Amino acid sequence: MAKENIVKNKSFQFAVKVVNTYKFLTENKKEYVLSKQLLRSGTSIGANVREADNAESKADFIHKLAIAQKETDETLYWLELLKETNYISDDEYTSISSDAFEILKIIRSIIITSKNNIHHS
Repeated sequence: MAKENIVKNKSFQFAVKVVNTYKFLTENKKEYVLSKQLLRSGTSIGANVREADNAESKADFIHKLAIAQKETDETLYWLELLKETNYISDDEYTSISSDAFEILKIIRSIIITSKNNIHHS
């Protein structure tokens, strides 16, 4: 039985939240530019985590997760901008950004552990 992939599950659930936020922003706030950027980066996290799962080597695995890390950081940027321009409330920002920060910590931890494993093998 395969063990649960926490970062894969969390990044997918996060992508669902991002899609719902995008729908809210476009339908209720008529905001299309920032929300599209959020949609692209926020859904890209999980896609890159999935690609890392199928990496051809340890270096490829680390590289794909590094891309996911960058996408997570970019997503946080768009969320912050949406909050500061009053498209999302402080509470909405806190809810979704706390998930992004959690994913970012997990990804960074996996990258560090993977790099250490390469150097010690």
